[in-house]
Amino acid sequence: VDTLRDSTSAATQKTPQGWPKEAATMPQKSALSKSLAVAFAVLTVSAIGGMISMMIVFEIQTANINMTERPTVPTTTLAPPPVMRLPRSLIPERYEILLHPHFYSRIVEKVNVTTPNQTLFFNGSSTVYFRCHQATKHIFLHSFELSVSSLLVTDRDENVPLKILSHQHHHDESDFLEIELGDNLKTDGNYSLSLSFEGEISEYLQAMYLSKYTETNFDSVNNTIEERFLVATNLEPTSARRLFPCFDEPDMKAIFQLTVIHRRGTDALSNTRQQSKQISTINKEEILILRPNALTHAIVYYFLFAATSIIDDDWKYTKFFSTPKMSSYLLALTISEFKATNSPENRVSIKTYARPEAIAAKYTKYASEITAKILEFYEGHFELQYGMGDLGQVALPDLEPLAMENWGLITYQEGALLYEEGVSSWLHKEVIATIIAHELAHQWFGNQVTMKWWNEIWLNEGFATYMSYLAVNHVESFQIKEKLIMDDLHAAFEEDALLTSHPLSAPPNDVQTTGEILGMFNAISYSKGAMVLRMLANYVGEKAFDNGIRAYLRAHRGGNVEAKDLWSFIENAHNGKTQYTVSEIMEKWTTQMGYPVITINTKNGEIYQKHFLYNSSAVSSLSWLIPITYTTNISGLNDVWLDKKGPVKMEEFISKKGEWILANVNTTGFYRVNYNLENWERLLWQLETDPSRIPLMNRGQLIDDAFNLARAKQVDVTLALMSTRFLRKETAYLPWESAVRNLEYFILMFDRSELYLRHQAEELYNFFKNQTDNSTVPDDHSLQHNQITAIEVACSSGLPDCVEMVREKFADWMDTSDTNNIHTNLRSVIYCQAVAAGEKKEWEFAWEKFQSSTDTSEKDQLRKALSCTKKTWLLNRYLTYTLDPDKIRLMDVTSTINFIAQNAAGQALAWNFIRAHWDYVSQGDAASLVMGVTRRFSTQFELEELIRFKDNTEMNGAYRATLQAIEQTQVNIQWVQENHDTVLEWFERETAHLE
Repeated sequence: VDTLRDSTSAATQKTPQGWPKEAATMPQKSALSKSLAVAFAVLTVSAIGGMISMMIVFEIQTANINMTERPTVPTTTLAPPPVMRLPRSLIPERYEILLHPHFYSRIVEKVNVTTPNQTLFFNGSSTVYFRCHQATKHIFLHSFELSVSSLLVTDRDENVPLKILSHQHHHDESDFLEIELGDNLKTDGNYSLSLSFEGEISEYLQAMYLSKYTETNFDSVNNTIEERFLVATNLEPTSARRLFPCFDEPDMKAIFQLTVIHRRGTDALSNTRQQSKQISTINKEEILILRPNALTHAIVYYFLFAATSIIDDDWKYTKFFSTPKMSSYLLALTISEFKATNSPENRVSIKTYARPEAIAAKYTKYASEITAKILEFYEGHFELQYGMGDLGQVALPDLEPLAMENWGLITYQEGALLYEEGVSSWLHKEVIATIIAHELAHQWFGNQVTMKWWNEIWLNEGFATYMSYLAVNHVESFQIKEKLIMDDLHAAFEEDALLTSHPLSAPPNDVQTTGEILGMFNAISYSKGAMVLRMLANYVGEKAFDNGIRAYLRAHRGGNVEAKDLWSFIENAHNGKTQYTVSEIMEKWTTQMGYPVITINTKNGEIYQKHFLYNSSAVSSLSWLIPITYTTNISGLNDVWLDKKGPVKMEEFISKKGEWILANVNTTGFYRVNYNLENWERLLWQLETDPSRIPLMNRGQLIDDAFNLARAKQVDVTLALMSTRFLRKETAYLPWESAVRNLEYFILMFDRSELYLRHQAEELYNFFKNQTDNSTVPDDHSLQHNQITAIEVACSSGLPDCVEMVREKFADWMDTSDTNNIHTNLRSVIYCQAVAAGEKKEWEFAWEKFQSSTDTSEKDQLRKALSCTKKTWLLNRYLTYTLDPDKIRLMDVTSTINFIAQNAAGQALAWNFIRAHWDYVSQGDAASLVMGVTRRFSTQFELEELIRFKDNTEMNGAYRATLQAIEQTQVNIQWVQENHDTVLEWFERETAHLE
């Protein structure tokens, strides 16, 4: 999601921040270029027409265009709109947009010639065609930080312009551009609004922004490293209004036709393919600019250029075919010198774009191949074709967020798309495949079928997350479905256990401003959304679920939906085979915040549910319809419903023969489970004697449930700690991941915890020792993950063999410098642990390698490793580097600071740093930054600082996250006070024999 920043209007601040004032102008090489610059103030571009003569004017016809369905509304004149939402009096149908970004993709120094400065502004013009559904004298649309001029409103039915009395920008969070007319627009009338605009190309990854990268010039002496620049857009959720004035709400879908003027030597990409050229020769000087008059439709101003698309010595233009009807946030544009890789033959033309060097090195090969497989899987699975004939994917040096699902032109951070053979970890393929699968799923869930409003963004993000499990599992040999599920389950569980959480389907009035919208892009919408869908699929059966989804997609293709629109299709496919309808079950899971913990007493069969909250003193009356699966060590899988708060008595939960009972088999339900102490002890005994009798996912979940139930004071903390004893005999990844994640807090708080962890990890480290020492890895992907865990835990807890190993391997690399013998899978963890165990020379070697490397994977691994040092002065230096985009890219600032905060030596430093430099560091993912830096706060002093921070800071979309951080800190304070002595005594007992 693009994070917004405060700044003055583009009308009064045209020189971009950080550039000299003269940078707002650029040299022109011809009289024609100068005339173009003047003409843009009055240009509005209509749809491309055929070139049938040297000077042609096309009258735009709106016939045969698919109009938005007309709502039934009264025909009275509307009052001004609600505070933050557009009125529905006017519905857009089509935009024709001309954009001219003024920037240099390369700045070449010439002898005896003044080198131009980079130029960071854009201008253009647009016409939006709309239908009036309710009489009004006011046109409301969105415009932010744009200077708007040359407004023309035309009655398309009468072919006459309408009188404009005034236009103004609302100086509040609505971002409205309000145009007042002399007369009413008539109900059912067809109208258009044409205007010109100017804005800044952002340096902060917002709307249309500048990105910088380096490229080796092999034609120059000594293979010179040269700077290159590109521009790209990122418009979700509310940045389309920063690019051009528009109806910037997701249900205001329209067709977009884009023309872009850009420098020769660059290529422009957008959602659709470029229109083909139809005439071979035409005088490039002949350009028709037709001013509007009262006798014409709003067919104003047409550019008709040569078939070669060349305008003059500097500029060319690209016209794109019209998009399908879509939401404004999906519009996309890049202008760069990138090259492309074509995917294998497919019904859809798939091209993957990246820096020329990355293409030459075949870094896009894996992404290109896997994209075709995933797209084919989705088309078959949904029984609905991808909605366009082309699919472009672009690996951008800078992008916030990780990827963006623009229809037909998906953008990615380089690290999310490029696989660098011999440099990237083998496991990085899992990351790339999962991200591509997520973005491709959006081509159906989000792009073709879109939520009505941002309060239900989970209908986009939850579906894309869930579908990515299926796609990756289908197209790749590595089986990581369980890992992906558990990662999302635990992310959702942690965030949704706070009173400051929110429902999947939040009340629309709670999500109005851009900041509130940004607050919805969190683990609830992504991870909980996926978990609730998975629970529903398990309940109705995957076949019925898939059939229901197919019918839902077909019925709402091209439209907007609410959650309730989904349930009837799944219910019909399920055919009502149980006592509860899908809507009855799902209503509470989607409209209530939080989730339940069910408590089972296996002595008497009593079971009850309770809203699970970390704040044990909170009172909640919420309840859910809960599908419970369960098994025992003497029986198979069964299921039952819990439809009351309880307690209720169920015979199936009585342990008659001393057997253990395990509920929520394979964690298919979004709830936690607690038991009476006897059943807990039986389960823990089973884990210590033969853990394979308990399903893998439940081995991890038992640990996670125990620790989180202890945090909520529902079980004793020593029970949670005892759930980790069996790990000495466990080699699977999921239980270890769960234990290490939950013990992180103890490592910060209790000295003896490291000794316990070292003891637990020693056997696991030895299990992988031969392979690790020889820089080889297991074939099994789960074991590959756990080999990394073994090194991380053993080294960080001070196991001598591990520390010696990482030092030797890193020293060998330092000695040879250009030869790195560390296996690519192990580089990230060995770099980190070697820097942690090392001194200044190790850190500075890693920093030098980070600066000099052009490999994205290598840079990402080193960037994390640099945060691992225990030297606070080096961490302080590293934090200051995040303020310099030439050292740490803006998109990497959040994750870099969070890495430092995860380090016990860096947590306080990171907290002080983000407060001192909030205006800059919050340009990235501000919410993630707050949660990452404060998640281990546990003192009253930290709480008071956090509250002051909230009260005195412009939160930039992190307000909800800050409230959650405050609540979590309050819980931590109470928990530490009550459990400190007990935990310390337990660690001392467990480790007494080890000294």
